Amino acid sequence: MAGRALDVAVKPLSDVALSVLDLSPIPSGADARTALRNTVELARGTERLGYRRFWVAEHHNMPGIASSATTVLMSHVAAATETIRVGSGGIMLPNHAPLVVAEQFGMLEAFHPGRIDLGIGRAPGTDQRTAIALRGSAQALGADDFPQQLSELMAYFDGEGAVRAVPRYKPPVWLLGSSGFSARLAGSLGLPFAFAHHFSARNTIPAVELYRESFRPSEALSEPYVMLGAAVICAETDERARWLAGPSGLQFLQLRRGNPIPLPTPEEAAGYPYSEIDWHFVDERLGTTIHGSPSTVRKGLETLVGDTGADEIMITTMVHGEADRLRSYELVAGLVRD
Repeated sequence: MAGRALDVAVKPLSDVALSVLDLSPIPSGADARTALRNTVELARGTERLGYRRFWVAEHHNMPGIASSATTVLMSHVAAATETIRVGSGGIMLPNHAPLVVAEQFGMLEAFHPGRIDLGIGRAPGTDQRTAIALRGSAQALGADDFPQQLSELMAYFDGEGAVRAVPRYKPPVWLLGSSGFSARLAGSLGLPFAFAHHFSARNTIPAVELYRESFRPSEALSEPYVMLGAAVICAETDERARWLAGPSGLQFLQLRRGNPIPLPTPEEAAGYPYSEIDWHFVDERLGTTIHGSPSTVRKGLETLVGDTGADEIMITTMVHGEADRLRSYELVAGLVRD
């Protein structure tokens, strides 16, 4: 991890909660219906394994990701499970009217009391053209608008909005971020903070430090609470894990080229004609992924927790085969139980 480690008390991995972030990846050769069924089955499987939360992301205009209608997917996941907390990782607030978000999450909380989390982000979760299509205009695209939108949302939950949000049930609210902006805002509001370490590793330590420095106790939280999103792929051997990680590297390479694709098979990833520059990009990308055998992954997670003092790790695992994906979560869960 880039940057210096924080001066925090070292905690054993067994004291750190584990959760799941799923993007409903659409595998090469399959369709979105398959991806969504896989998400529900993964939620059931990780609930059996003892994971604390199962969050789904909001992305648009990406042929390899099916998690666009976040609250609809959350509703299905919550109905298919019994104990695991179900949340958004996150709702990209600039894409939505705050009243609609308050009503939708109030309804989810009404159906599944005590099991819903509202994770909120300020990025569009897509490209600029799609963001404009979502919002109907180019307004509210800037970061400066986000605090006001968040304040409006919280007012609806607290019964202080311009109109009534019905049903008005308030789930725990989290702020998501990949930089210092949301870290400072989450701290000042006394909200739990989820940082996207899996795609912004260089900013992890500075953002977590800023969050803790900015933290002010609130009705929601008396002390800072940090959850880190981490890309993790665990298999029986380091070689097997690297083989399974190949598709995510190729998918991210194509995304950065403006050519998003479904999640390739390991064979497709291995057979791709990478240039030297491509290899450098993929290696750098996979360098932020904790992948390997159980012992290798344990070391990676212990380093991450030791450097940051994270209270919770939210794992996202992008591999092509569902059996391999659930097996990875099973092996990681075993690391905490050991």
